[in-house]
Amino acid sequence: MTSTFRTLTVPLDGKDFPGGLPAFLVRDDVLCWTRREAGLAGFGEIARFTATGPERFLEADIWWRHLVLEADVADSVGLPGTGPVAFGSFAFSKTSAHESRLIVPEIAVGVRDGQVWLTQLTFDDGPLTEDTARATLDRWLRSAAAPAAGPSGSTTAAADPCPGDGTSGAVPAKAGGAVVRPLPLAAGATLHTGSLSEEAWMAAVEAGVAEIRTGALEKLVLARDVVATIPSGVHAATVLRELAARYRECWTYGVDGLVGATPEMLIQVEGRTAQARVLAGTLDRRDAHGEDGLPMDYATRVLAGSEKQRHEHEIAIQSLTTQLAPFSEAMNAHDEPFILELPNVWHLASDVKAELAEIEGHVPTCLALINALHPTAAVCGTPTQVAGALIRKLEHLDRGPYAGPVGWLDAAGNGEWGIALRGAVIESPDTVRLYAGCGIVDGSQSEAELAETWAKFRPMLESLGISS
Repeated sequence: MTSTFRTLTVPLDGKDFPGGLPAFLVRDDVLCWTRREAGLAGFGEIARFTATGPERFLEADIWWRHLVLEADVADSVGLPGTGPVAFGSFAFSKTSAHESRLIVPEIAVGVRDGQVWLTQLTFDDGPLTEDTARATLDRWLRSAAAPAAGPSGSTTAAADPCPGDGTSGAVPAKAGGAVVRPLPLAAGATLHTGSLSEEAWMAAVEAGVAEIRTGALEKLVLARDVVATIPSGVHAATVLRELAARYRECWTYGVDGLVGATPEMLIQVEGRTAQARVLAGTLDRRDAHGEDGLPMDYATRVLAGSEKQRHEHEIAIQSLTTQLAPFSEAMNAHDEPFILELPNVWHLASDVKAELAEIEGHVPTCLALINALHPTAAVCGTPTQVAGALIRKLEHLDRGPYAGPVGWLDAAGNGEWGIALRGAVIESPDTVRLYAGCGIVDGSQSEAELAETWAKFRPMLESLGISS
């Protein structure tokens, strides 16, 4: 690019947006990252970087640092997420053909601690003023919503469309002919299993447990997919607003047709402070029905009192802290995991905080940290290479961006990157592929793990109007 990258950030009056960041989730092509009414939303695209393979994070890091190095930045707000900003989504696997991406929007809105701001980003030489920024935002908000579409470069294919009776869809032939459990669906919708039938996926879990018992690995995370076809259309903006309202403690994300609400923060960087939230150990809240006492007491007893669940959680914590340690001057984590209460499940959770060290005169960037941290044991297993190879053997699924990093970064080195869980990829205007996974350890039972995937599908199913 020969033109100079220029950005202008100006404050907005928060009283004009009482709904916070979700008030801007009005277009199906919106880029977003939001939690508790704060976050970032972006519209349009002035630059994009894509990459595949094991060096995708470092290649994206180099591209971004080069882009912002000589940028002309006018920023009167000066908060994380102001100035140059990009949204990103990365493939889970280094072997995936799915394109990882960074997207620089034309206009971005941010909300943080009651402050609201607007950033216009451009390579044009024309005027860049508060008036042009406000006019650009108005243009995007007033124009008709773009139709939902699959992310460019997506390698997953939609399930074969099969006639259904309005309660469940027939499974594609490759899934073995089984039928997904009946669910009340939106009018005319069908639901299909994806790469594996339920029976085949449970067999994969049993094969994974057998490998664990040989001593080859301690933990394995296996994912599965289901495909919903909704003739009335899949509307990303509606899905994102539903998720943001229902799952305020999660980070709702939308990047190029990838949508979801993750409870797991891979890395958050603000100045020299890095934080992460690690989850491992899950309990469906519906399992508490009929139990005596308070639901949280039940969750504490079943999760914190389970040797299997605590072992799985400890593996995930050790995975993250071991990889983060070389970049840190100091680090601390909860001595005991806490119970994270979500509308669909409870999790064992731990927060980790680190003060970043200077390495060769520089504090590591978000993407450099992600390169070291991903994939964690929480989404892959341990040892990582052994688990990764077994995932490719047993899942029969290219996860694409599922369980990969998703979030944003700015030119100052700040950023928030979650793990793309509790999400889906919109593959066409009426088709969406949902993903869910489970941590497998010695003692895992395939039927219980299958039930856990349905609990984890629930946020997306409900946001699509499909009761589970």
